[in-house]
Amino acid sequence: MVGLLLVVGVLVAMFVAYNIGGSTTGPAFGPAVGADALSKTGAAALMGLFFFLGAWTIGRNVVTKLGTELVVEPGVFTLETSIAVLFFIGIALLVGNVFGVPASTSMTAVGAIAGLALAGDVLNLAVMGEIVTWWVVSPIIGFWVSLIIGRYFYARLNRVVAMERSEGPLLDVDRSGPVPIPHLHRTTNRRELVGTLTVVAIGCLMAFSSGTSNIANAIAPLVGSGELAMDPAIILGGIAVAIGAFTIARRTLETMGSDITELPLTAAIVVASVSSALVVFLSTLGIPASFVIIATMSIVGLGWGRATRPVTVPQAVRSDKAPPVTVDALAADEVGDELPAIGEEDPEDIPRPGDLFNPATTARVVLMQNVVPAIATVGAYLTFRFVPIFGF
Repeated sequence: MVGLLLVVGVLVAMFVAYNIGGSTTGPAFGPAVGADALSKTGAAALMGLFFFLGAWTIGRNVVTKLGTELVVEPGVFTLETSIAVLFFIGIALLVGNVFGVPASTSMTAVGAIAGLALAGDVLNLAVMGEIVTWWVVSPIIGFWVSLIIGRYFYARLNRVVAMERSEGPLLDVDRSGPVPIPHLHRTTNRRELVGTLTVVAIGCLMAFSSGTSNIANAIAPLVGSGELAMDPAIILGGIAVAIGAFTIARRTLETMGSDITELPLTAAIVVASVSSALVVFLSTLGIPASFVIIATMSIVGLGWGRATRPVTVPQAVRSDKAPPVTVDALAADEVGDELPAIGEEDPEDIPRPGDLFNPATTARVVLMQNVVPAIATVGAYLTFRFVPIFGF
């Protein structure tokens, strides 16, 4: 019976990891695929590789935090409770998908485990408080870092990164010798090559950061139960993520995966870099992070920083002087344009229509990012507290 339950638990964990691979490949490699810098198969392969590297190295910290430190008595993780926790993670994520909002798997996993711990009166309040504190602080950091980049550095970055894809392949391969030698296609310039490599590298960074944080969402309950060792759990999770990247992620890659990849290329790179760096930093501390919330606040900060360039800092903090954040505020700087000094740009040159972020949509994303984990927490607590088979 135990063997059968373990098989069921592993299959459920791999199903969660499979969906993680399907949902995160698009945001990571959507820009590269959309720019014809990478094929869908290449994106899936890189996703599987760098996710596994992140999980195998830093991801262990988050698995340990959720599987052993969030509860004061790890024995609460039996095979039955571990399967149930993974079930609540899956159900809560389904709710997010129904509402069209990408739910945070990390926050949902923490919520489900916290519900179990509350039912058994074994929740480590100090660890829970540390996690929640970072959940509040990290989006604020993302906002301000992105605001500074948008206000002072975005236009210069845009000159370096912005590119127009030429006709034909990026590289040609000379197969006349014993070893194939790649070289630039005749229509490709070095600027295009650098921009393309940058987009692919950012995708790899996002895949790595996803591995550092998200692997725990699939395997932490089973590892915490002691029924599955860390190394084989990471390997199984990595395999499932790769399968998801090669299969269900193809559709998300076609639509660029998420709203973040609908930004101008330079903005998408900035948001992805800031968000991924924060997620990797938090994972090093063992904190499961919400990439979506951090990225959302990074988008807001970046757009606000760009929109406030026409005014000085004292004017920017006055609501009657600060211009609205618009899509064109991020896309306005064309390659080769002269960059006026801070406070010297004409506010009339900042287009008013087309908000970068719709306040209602932004509020819905942030709301659902908190509601979905709450559903997992309450559902898990009520189940473990009042269903007799769990013995709480």
